Amino acid sequence: MTASREVHLAARPVGEPKRSDFELVEVELPDPGPGELLVRNAWMSVDPYMRGRMNDVKSYVPPFQIGSPLEGGAVGEVLASPDDRVPVGQQVMHMLGWREYALVPAEGARPIDTALAPAAAYLGVLGVTGFTAYVGLFEIAKLREGDVVFVSAAAGAVGSIAGQLAKIKGCRVIGSAGSAEKVDYLINVLGFDAAFNYRDGPVRDSLRRAAPDGIDVYFDNVGGEHLEAALECLRDFGRVAMCGAISLYNATELPPGPRNIPEVVRKRLMLRGFIITDHMQLMGDFVRDVGGWLQAGKIDYRETVVEGIERAPEALIGLFRGQNLGKMLVHIGDG
Repeated sequence: MTASREVHLAARPVGEPKRSDFELVEVELPDPGPGELLVRNAWMSVDPYMRGRMNDVKSYVPPFQIGSPLEGGAVGEVLASPDDRVPVGQQVMHMLGWREYALVPAEGARPIDTALAPAAAYLGVLGVTGFTAYVGLFEIAKLREGDVVFVSAAAGAVGSIAGQLAKIKGCRVIGSAGSAEKVDYLINVLGFDAAFNYRDGPVRDSLRRAAPDGIDVYFDNVGGEHLEAALECLRDFGRVAMCGAISLYNATELPPGPRNIPEVVRKRLMLRGFIITDHMQLMGDFVRDVGGWLQAGKIDYRETVVEGIERAPEALIGLFRGQNLGKMLVHIGDG
Protein backbone atom coordinates (compact mmCIF):
# COMPACT_ATOMS: atom_id res chain seq x y z
CA MET A 1 0.00 0.00 0.00
CA THR A 2 1.14 3.56 -0.75
CA ALA A 3 -0.16 6.62 1.10
CA SER A 4 -1.05 9.45 -1.24
CA ARG A 5 -2.94 12.72 -1.35
CA GLU A 6 -5.21 13.62 -4.26
CA VAL A 7 -7.58 16.43 -5.17
CA HIS A 8 -11.24 15.46 -5.58
CA LEU A 9 -14.11 17.41 -7.09
CA ALA A 10 -16.32 18.35 -4.14
CA ALA A 11 -18.99 20.34 -6.02
CA ARG A 12 -19.73 21.48 -9.55
CA PRO A 13 -18.75 25.15 -9.90
CA VAL A 14 -21.21 27.88 -10.74
CA GLY A 15 -19.23 30.51 -12.61
CA GLU A 16 -15.58 30.74 -11.61
CA PRO A 17 -14.39 27.75 -9.56
CA LYS A 18 -13.80 28.41 -5.86
CA ARG A 19 -11.72 26.62 -3.28
CA SER A 20 -14.74 24.85 -1.76
CA ASP A 21 -15.35 23.08 -5.09
CA PHE A 22 -12.26 20.95 -4.35
CA GLU A 23 -11.27 18.60 -1.54
CA LEU A 24 -7.81 17.31 -0.63
CA VAL A 25 -8.16 13.62 0.28
CA GLU A 26 -5.70 11.13 1.79
CA VAL A 27 -5.90 7.65 0.27
CA GLU A 28 -4.09 4.31 0.38
CA LEU A 29 -3.20 2.96 -3.05
CA PRO A 30 -2.98 -0.82 -3.45
CA ASP A 31 0.10 -2.40 -4.94
CA PRO A 32 0.11 -2.23 -8.76
CA GLY A 33 -1.72 -5.04 -10.51
CA PRO A 34 -0.92 -6.71 -13.83
CA GLY A 35 -0.14 -4.10 -16.48
CA GLU A 36 0.00 -1.24 -13.97
CA LEU A 37 2.81 1.13 -13.03
CA LEU A 38 3.19 2.90 -9.72
CA VAL A 39 4.28 6.47 -10.52
CA ARG A 40 5.37 9.17 -8.09
CA ASN A 41 4.19 12.38 -9.73
CA ALA A 42 6.61 15.29 -9.78
CA TRP A 43 4.69 17.79 -11.92
CA MET A 44 1.09 18.21 -13.04
CA SER A 45 -0.48 20.38 -15.69
CA VAL A 46 -3.30 22.88 -15.20
CA ASP A 47 -5.27 23.65 -18.36
CA PRO A 48 -8.40 25.62 -19.33
CA TYR A 49 -10.22 22.54 -20.68
CA MET A 50 -10.38 21.17 -17.14
CA ARG A 51 -13.06 23.74 -16.32
CA GLY A 52 -15.38 22.18 -18.89
CA ARG A 53 -14.93 18.73 -17.37
CA MET A 54 -16.15 20.09 -14.04
CA ASN A 55 -19.62 20.51 -15.57
CA ASP A 56 -21.96 17.54 -15.89
CA VAL A 57 -22.39 17.87 -19.65
CA LYS A 58 -21.65 15.68 -22.63
CA SER A 59 -18.37 16.53 -24.35
CA TYR A 60 -15.46 14.88 -26.12
CA VAL A 61 -14.23 13.59 -22.74
CA PRO A 62 -16.34 12.46 -19.76
CA PRO A 63 -16.98 14.96 -16.96
CA PHE A 64 -15.14 14.74 -13.66
CA GLN A 65 -17.20 12.98 -11.01
CA ILE A 66 -18.00 14.47 -7.62
CA GLY A 67 -16.08 12.60 -4.93
CA SER A 68 -13.44 11.36 -7.38
CA PRO A 69 -10.00 12.77 -8.25
CA LEU A 70 -9.61 15.18 -11.13
CA GLU A 71 -7.37 14.14 -14.01
CA GLY A 72 -4.86 15.77 -16.31
CA GLY A 73 -1.34 15.59 -17.62
CA ALA A 74 1.44 14.68 -15.19
CA VAL A 75 5.04 13.51 -15.27
CA GLY A 76 6.82 11.43 -12.68
CA GLU A 77 9.10 8.53 -11.86
CA VAL A 78 8.13 4.87 -12.15
CA LEU A 79 8.54 3.20 -8.74
CA ALA A 80 7.16 -0.25 -9.63
CA SER A 81 6.65 -1.83 -13.04
CA PRO A 82 5.75 -5.24 -14.46
CA ASP A 83 6.75 -4.07 -17.97
CA ASP A 84 10.39 -4.22 -19.12
CA ARG A 85 9.64 -1.51 -21.68
CA VAL A 86 8.93 0.93 -18.84
CA PRO A 87 11.53 0.12 -16.17
CA VAL A 88 11.70 1.35 -12.60
CA GLY A 89 13.31 4.79 -12.55
CA GLN A 90 11.96 5.78 -15.97
CA GLN A 91 10.36 9.23 -16.18
CA VAL A 92 6.94 9.05 -17.85
CA MET A 93 4.10 11.32 -18.89
CA HIS A 94 0.52 10.21 -18.28
CA MET A 95 -2.98 11.60 -17.64
CA LEU A 96 -3.46 10.86 -13.92
CA GLY A 97 -2.45 14.15 -12.39
CA TRP A 98 -4.06 15.86 -9.38
CA ARG A 99 -2.50 13.24 -7.08
CA GLU A 100 0.89 12.53 -5.51
CA TYR A 101 1.06 8.88 -6.59
CA ALA A 102 -0.82 7.18 -9.43
CA LEU A 103 -1.49 3.65 -10.60
CA VAL A 104 -1.08 4.09 -14.34
CA PRO A 105 -1.87 1.50 -17.03
CA ALA A 106 1.44 0.75 -18.74
CA GLU A 107 -0.07 1.48 -22.15
CA GLY A 108 -1.14 4.90 -20.88
CA ALA A 109 2.39 6.00 -19.91
CA ARG A 110 4.74 7.68 -22.39
CA PRO A 111 8.46 7.54 -21.53
CA ILE A 112 10.14 10.93 -21.80
CA ASP A 113 13.74 11.91 -22.54
CA THR A 114 14.97 14.30 -19.85
CA ALA A 115 18.27 14.67 -21.72
CA LEU A 116 16.39 16.66 -24.37
CA ALA A 117 14.47 18.87 -21.92
CA PRO A 118 13.46 18.93 -18.25
CA ALA A 119 10.57 16.68 -17.27
CA ALA A 120 8.15 19.58 -16.81
CA ALA A 121 8.63 20.63 -20.44
CA TYR A 122 6.77 17.49 -21.50
CA LEU A 123 3.63 19.04 -20.03
CA GLY A 124 4.20 22.24 -22.01
CA VAL A 125 6.30 22.96 -25.05
CA LEU A 126 7.01 19.25 -25.76
CA GLY A 127 3.64 18.01 -24.54
CA VAL A 128 -0.03 18.64 -25.17
CA THR A 129 0.49 22.40 -25.13
CA GLY A 130 3.07 22.46 -27.90
CA PHE A 131 1.26 19.79 -29.87
CA THR A 132 -1.95 21.83 -29.75
CA ALA A 133 -0.17 24.85 -31.21
CA TYR A 134 1.49 22.68 -33.87
CA VAL A 135 -1.73 20.97 -34.99
CA GLY A 136 -3.74 24.18 -34.95
CA LEU A 137 -1.33 26.10 -37.14
CA PHE A 138 -0.06 23.49 -39.55
CA GLU A 139 -2.94 21.03 -39.91
CA ILE A 140 -6.02 23.17 -39.24
CA ALA A 141 -5.03 26.67 -40.41
CA LYS A 142 -2.68 25.38 -43.12
CA LEU A 143 -0.14 28.05 -42.28
CA ARG A 144 1.76 29.56 -45.20
CA GLU A 145 4.91 31.66 -45.27
CA GLY A 146 4.03 35.35 -45.33
CA ASP A 147 0.66 34.95 -43.59
CA VAL A 148 -0.40 37.61 -41.09
CA VAL A 149 -1.33 35.65 -37.96
CA PHE A 150 -3.30 36.84 -34.94
CA VAL A 151 -3.02 34.80 -31.72
CA SER A 152 -5.24 35.51 -28.71
CA ALA A 153 -4.10 34.73 -25.15
CA ALA A 154 -0.68 34.89 -26.76
CA ALA A 155 1.30 34.93 -23.51
CA GLY A 156 -0.38 31.74 -22.33
CA ALA A 157 0.83 28.19 -22.71
CA VAL A 158 -0.55 27.41 -26.18
CA GLY A 159 -0.58 30.94 -27.57
CA SER A 160 3.07 31.65 -26.81
CA ILE A 161 4.16 28.54 -28.68
CA ALA A 162 1.76 29.14 -31.58
CA GLY A 163 3.13 32.63 -32.12
CA GLN A 164 6.71 31.45 -32.12
CA LEU A 165 5.99 28.63 -34.56
CA ALA A 166 4.38 31.12 -36.91
CA LYS A 167 7.45 33.38 -36.66
CA ILE A 168 9.74 30.43 -37.42
CA LYS A 169 7.69 29.83 -40.58
CA GLY A 170 8.14 33.41 -41.79
CA CYS A 171 4.82 34.95 -40.79
CA ARG A 172 3.94 38.36 -39.35
CA VAL A 173 2.52 37.69 -35.89
CA ILE A 174 0.22 39.78 -33.72
CA GLY A 175 -0.74 38.81 -30.18
CA SER A 176 -3.20 39.90 -27.51
CA ALA A 177 -2.60 39.54 -23.79
CA GLY A 178 -4.02 40.85 -20.53
CA SER A 179 -1.28 43.07 -19.12
CA ALA A 180 1.47 45.45 -20.16
CA GLU A 181 4.04 43.02 -18.78
CA LYS A 182 2.75 40.26 -21.05
CA VAL A 183 2.67 42.55 -24.08
CA ASP A 184 6.31 43.44 -23.41
CA TYR A 185 7.16 39.72 -23.21
CA LEU A 186 5.50 39.03 -26.55
CA ILE A 187 7.34 41.79 -28.38
CA ASN A 188 10.73 41.94 -26.68
CA VAL A 189 11.27 38.27 -25.81
CA LEU A 190 9.24 36.23 -28.26
CA GLY A 191 9.71 38.58 -31.19
CA PHE A 192 6.06 39.20 -32.09
CA ASP A 193 5.69 41.96 -34.68
CA ALA A 194 2.89 43.62 -32.70
CA ALA A 195 0.92 43.00 -29.52
CA PHE A 196 -1.74 44.76 -27.48
CA ASN A 197 -3.41 44.63 -24.07
CA TYR A 198 -7.02 43.66 -24.69
CA ARG A 199 -8.03 45.48 -21.49
CA ASP A 200 -7.01 48.84 -23.00
CA GLY A 201 -10.02 49.14 -25.29
CA PRO A 202 -12.15 47.30 -27.86
CA VAL A 203 -10.25 44.36 -29.33
CA ARG A 204 -11.49 45.29 -32.79
CA ASP A 205 -9.84 48.71 -32.63
CA SER A 206 -6.55 47.36 -31.26
CA LEU A 207 -6.40 44.63 -33.89
CA ARG A 208 -7.17 47.09 -36.68
CA ARG A 209 -4.28 49.29 -35.58
CA ALA A 210 -1.93 46.31 -35.41
CA ALA A 211 -3.06 44.86 -38.77
CA PRO A 212 -4.42 47.70 -40.92
CA ASP A 213 -4.33 45.50 -44.03
CA GLY A 214 -6.05 42.58 -42.32
CA ILE A 215 -5.04 39.09 -41.17
CA ASP A 216 -4.92 35.70 -42.84
CA VAL A 217 -5.02 33.36 -39.84
CA TYR A 218 -6.58 33.63 -36.39
CA PHE A 219 -5.50 31.16 -33.69
CA ASP A 220 -8.42 31.42 -31.27
CA ASN A 221 -7.87 30.65 -27.59
CA VAL A 222 -10.44 33.13 -26.26
CA GLY A 223 -13.64 33.33 -28.31
CA GLY A 224 -16.14 36.11 -27.57
CA GLU A 225 -15.02 39.63 -28.44
CA HIS A 226 -11.71 38.37 -29.82
CA LEU A 227 -13.41 36.08 -32.34
CA GLU A 228 -15.75 38.85 -33.43
CA ALA A 229 -12.82 41.21 -33.96
CA ALA A 230 -10.92 38.59 -35.94
CA LEU A 231 -13.87 37.92 -38.25
CA GLU A 232 -13.95 41.62 -39.08
CA CYS A 233 -10.22 41.78 -39.76
CA LEU A 234 -9.76 38.54 -41.67
CA ARG A 235 -9.09 38.87 -45.37
CA ASP A 236 -10.92 36.84 -48.00
CA PHE A 237 -10.33 33.09 -47.59
CA GLY A 238 -8.90 33.59 -44.09
CA ARG A 239 -8.64 30.64 -41.74
CA VAL A 240 -9.51 30.29 -38.06
CA ALA A 241 -8.12 27.49 -35.90
CA MET A 242 -10.58 27.33 -33.00
CA CYS A 243 -8.58 25.96 -30.09
CA GLY A 244 -10.57 27.27 -27.13
CA ALA A 245 -12.83 29.98 -25.75
CA ILE A 246 -11.51 30.72 -22.28
CA SER A 247 -13.48 33.97 -22.03
CA LEU A 248 -16.70 31.90 -21.91
CA TYR A 249 -15.76 28.92 -19.73
CA ASN A 250 -17.01 30.42 -16.47
CA ALA A 251 -20.08 32.12 -17.97
CA THR A 252 -23.38 31.17 -16.34
CA GLU A 253 -25.18 32.37 -19.48
CA LEU A 254 -23.51 32.37 -22.88
CA PRO A 255 -23.66 35.71 -24.68
CA PRO A 256 -25.02 35.85 -28.25
CA GLY A 257 -22.54 36.16 -31.04
CA PRO A 258 -20.38 36.67 -32.87
CA ARG A 259 -22.73 39.36 -34.17
CA ASN A 260 -20.86 39.53 -37.48
CA ILE A 261 -21.08 35.85 -38.40
CA PRO A 262 -22.22 36.78 -41.98
CA GLU A 263 -18.56 37.73 -42.56
CA VAL A 264 -17.83 34.00 -42.76
CA VAL A 265 -19.92 33.73 -45.92
CA ARG A 266 -19.00 37.09 -47.45
CA LYS A 267 -15.26 36.49 -47.08
CA ARG A 268 -15.41 32.71 -47.66
CA LEU A 269 -13.72 32.07 -44.34
CA MET A 270 -12.81 28.70 -42.86
CA LEU A 271 -13.57 28.24 -39.14
CA ARG A 272 -12.62 24.84 -37.75
CA GLY A 273 -12.50 23.56 -34.22
CA PHE A 274 -10.09 20.77 -33.38
CA ILE A 275 -9.18 18.20 -30.74
CA ILE A 276 -5.60 16.98 -30.84
CA THR A 277 -6.51 13.33 -30.26
CA ASP A 278 -7.87 13.34 -33.82
CA HIS A 279 -4.40 14.14 -35.13
CA MET A 280 -2.03 11.82 -33.29
CA GLN A 281 -0.46 10.78 -36.60
CA LEU A 282 1.37 14.12 -36.44
CA MET A 283 3.07 13.41 -33.10
CA GLY A 284 6.29 12.17 -34.72
CA ASP A 285 6.54 15.28 -36.90
CA PHE A 286 5.85 17.46 -33.86
CA VAL A 287 8.57 15.87 -31.74
CA ARG A 288 11.06 16.13 -34.60
CA ASP A 289 10.27 19.73 -35.54
CA VAL A 290 9.61 21.36 -32.17
CA GLY A 291 12.28 19.31 -30.41
CA GLY A 292 14.78 20.46 -33.03
CA TRP A 293 13.75 24.11 -32.79
CA LEU A 294 13.95 23.92 -29.00
CA GLN A 295 17.48 22.50 -29.11
CA ALA A 296 18.46 25.17 -31.64
CA GLY A 297 17.33 27.91 -29.26
CA LYS A 298 14.53 29.10 -31.54
CA ILE A 299 11.76 28.63 -28.96
CA ASP A 300 11.45 30.34 -25.59
CA TYR A 301 9.02 28.90 -23.07
CA ARG A 302 7.97 30.07 -19.63
CA GLU A 303 6.38 28.28 -16.71
CA THR A 304 4.35 29.61 -13.80
CA VAL A 305 4.88 27.18 -10.93
CA VAL A 306 2.63 26.65 -7.92
CA GLU A 307 4.16 24.52 -5.17
CA GLY A 308 2.32 21.59 -3.60
CA ILE A 309 -0.61 19.34 -4.50
CA GLU A 310 -2.71 21.14 -1.88
CA ARG A 311 -2.45 24.35 -3.94
CA ALA A 312 -3.53 22.80 -7.24
CA PRO A 313 -7.02 24.35 -6.99
CA GLU A 314 -5.41 27.77 -6.57
CA ALA A 315 -3.46 27.18 -9.77
CA LEU A 316 -6.61 26.42 -11.76
CA ILE A 317 -8.42 29.44 -10.35
CA GLY A 318 -5.38 31.60 -11.08
CA LEU A 319 -5.35 30.41 -14.68
CA PHE A 320 -8.74 31.99 -15.29
CA ARG A 321 -7.59 35.20 -13.62
CA GLY A 322 -4.61 35.51 -15.97
CA GLN A 323 -2.03 34.89 -13.25
CA ASN A 324 0.17 32.75 -15.49
CA LEU A 325 2.90 33.61 -17.96
CA GLY A 326 3.30 30.60 -20.22
CA LYS A 327 2.40 27.18 -18.83
CA MET A 328 0.69 26.84 -15.45
CA LEU A 329 2.21 23.93 -13.52
CA VAL A 330 1.97 22.44 -10.06
CA HIS A 331 5.19 21.08 -8.59
CA ILE A 332 4.11 18.09 -6.53
CA GLY A 333 7.52 16.81 -5.46
CA ASP A 334 10.82 15.40 -6.62
CA GLY A 335 10.85 12.24 -8.64
